[in-house]
Amino acid sequence: MRPRQRLWLFAIAVAGLAACYAWAFAGLPGFGRYPGPYGQVILKDAVAQTNATGVVSAVNFYYRGFDTVGEEFILFTAAAGMSVVLRRLRGETEQSPVQPPVEAARGRDLPQTSSAIRVAALLLTGPTAVIGWWLATHAQTNPSGGFQGGVVLATAFMLVYLAGESLTFRRLRPVALLDVAEAMGAGGFAAVGLAAIAQGLPYLYDFLPLGKVPGAVTSSGTIALISFLVGIEVAAAFVLIVGELLDQTLLVGQRTAGGGPSGEAG
Repeated sequence: MRPRQRLWLFAIAVAGLAACYAWAFAGLPGFGRYPGPYGQVILKDAVAQTNATGVVSAVNFYYRGFDTVGEEFILFTAAAGMSVVLRRLRGETEQSPVQPPVEAARGRDLPQTSSAIRVAALLLTGPTAVIGWWLATHAQTNPSGGFQGGVVLATAFMLVYLAGESLTFRRLRPVALLDVAEAMGAGGFAAVGLAAIAQGLPYLYDFLPLGKVPGAVTSSGTIALISFLVGIEVAAAFVLIVGELLDQTLLVGQRTAGGGPSGEAG
């Protein structure tokens, strides 16, 4: 297919997607005029049924937990697929005379990170990690959750890189450990549902003790556990994705400068 034909095909697809979005938005109710009954039922019964005052998390991890499993495995599959592809591409260059990406990074002529950015990023690393951990472990009590907490927790690792500590960032993300953490987070979520089935209950039914006080850290049973597992999976997935892209960038940059498939040395 010629480039011009691909552009026309892309333009038609975008126009169709835009028309579908416009049609969907035109049918939305006005702000504050929610017509469905489900929201009111959830607000009435969620706290009494789950002891979770974070009602959004109760919806995500209990009432529509099966959908949330699928959403989590989308991220898991994306991270795993990208890691497999990029690692295979890098493996194909192992017999070439180029240096490993870390060795290349030491010798690259790059502008130094300013002291202001370095200090700000390093000062924010610890608080960001604490906030991410808190969000992932308090979904049952507050407007938070494993997805939000996992992203914030991964941001703490990104701040180390933004501070100019690329080698430190690499040491803080052992690939084997991150692979295991991501698999345990995603697999643990699915396993909670299977544990309910093993007891003769519906998939992802909240079978753990709910606690005595609604909104407490120890309340909500499986909702708190699932949020924690999701936080681990999301944090590990994002750190893996960013790390793999950075490794690939270092490799491509080195090959371009030193000759090879990306460019020949003059």
